[in-house]
Amino acid sequence: MRVRRFRPRVLEIGDVELFSALGQLREHERPVLLDSAAGDPRTWSVLGFDPLDIALESAAGVLAPRLALRNLVFEAGDALPGPFHGGFLGAFAYDLGVLGERGVQCAPEPFGFAPLIGGVYCDFLVRDERSRRTWLVLGDTPGDARQALDRRRERIMHELGRARPATALKAGVLGRCVNADEHCARVERCRASISRGELYQANLAHRFTCEVEGAPVDWYARLREVNPAPYMGFAAFEQGALLSASPELLFEFESASGRARTRPIKGTAARQVDALEDERAKRALLASQKDRAELAMIVDLERNDLGRIARAGGVWVEDFPHVASLARVHHTMADVVADIRPGLDACDVLAALFPGGSVTGAPKLSAMDVIADLEGEGRGFFCGSLGFVDTRGQAAFNILIRTLLWRPRPGASGRGEVSFRVGGGITWSSLARAEERETLDKAAGLIAALQPEGECRLGRLGPIA
Repeated sequence: MRVRRFRPRVLEIGDVELFSALGQLREHERPVLLDSAAGDPRTWSVLGFDPLDIALESAAGVLAPRLALRNLVFEAGDALPGPFHGGFLGAFAYDLGVLGERGVQCAPEPFGFAPLIGGVYCDFLVRDERSRRTWLVLGDTPGDARQALDRRRERIMHELGRARPATALKAGVLGRCVNADEHCARVERCRASISRGELYQANLAHRFTCEVEGAPVDWYARLREVNPAPYMGFAAFEQGALLSASPELLFEFESASGRARTRPIKGTAARQVDALEDERAKRALLASQKDRAELAMIVDLERNDLGRIARAGGVWVEDFPHVASLARVHHTMADVVADIRPGLDACDVLAALFPGGSVTGAPKLSAMDVIADLEGEGRGFFCGSLGFVDTRGQAAFNILIRTLLWRPRPGASGRGEVSFRVGGGITWSSLARAEERETLDKAAGLIAALQPEGECRLGRLGPIA
């Protein structure tokens, strides 16, 4: 494979929101959006499109970006704003499993998507969400005529200036693939495994599915409107699309300092309409011994995962615990930070942490075995990760929770099917009905996005089959 060269050419283009640009640029190939839509931190967003013809080796799993970026050489050009300086944008499926271990052993995820999507991007938009400034970055590869670059830029600016086309959205009946009684029974089976000493905690999920009409980019705009979050994302690929309203960071890595940070979530409470009741729910979550214990288990797991690649004594915990308040739920979380050993890179960090401990349990491998046995099918991109590794080795990835998978219906133009999963951490002290209710609290924003008017009362779900 020939080496490609990336010399950035940058143009500031004003206040352009990238989720809107996603619709305007829908004719471009394989767009990937990392969208800091709301919440804390709300920092930068990136929209890549028209990736280079550099193949990703899916067999390499989470090391694929390292191999792909060997075929891209960065050359000095215009100064680049933001965290992404060209490189890999894409997502990994949970079912890839822990690097070096066997993959998830169960029936495949029903949608049958490839386990790795994305590509190497030198054409992208980047936006500072705080200052509301946006830049267009195009890769000016040596040998390209300058006129060709100018024509490409003019075409993109024309597309960004036109009205965003939209399709009508319609959703059918939302179907629950595992009913409440069965999910509660699975919780009890998980508790039995914990009592036998097989594990301490497992994140158990169940699936919903729904037939829909309308383009995936328009469903993403709906999801963003009703359930905004700090680590949202969208990716279109040959088989379908993923639409994520994730609130959770798997990790971010600063290549210059060699510092990695992960921020696991454990503990959920539904938001309340009344401000006093909402504050009461937040305080109760922070005071919950069960949720604190769940978070402590996962923080300890993440410390161990990072400890394998960190300098001696170079792992610590910050802000344990703190509460983040999102559009529809409160979450407790903490930061685990590590100074990574010299000679290791972002892909080593990704390999050490993937899949995220908050969506597996502890010990990780035992929890994943129990999850596979109880859920009975692969998760696909649910609980996988979406993010970037750039030409400097800088990286950031979310955890793909609160995520819709979309696929077209064969022979039905404009129609598709969406699927999503919601879950929660099970410990010995879990109460099955309470765990069931927590999954529905987490599902509320996704359900609201799929309802005809995109409305759902906080904490209320309405009729579900």
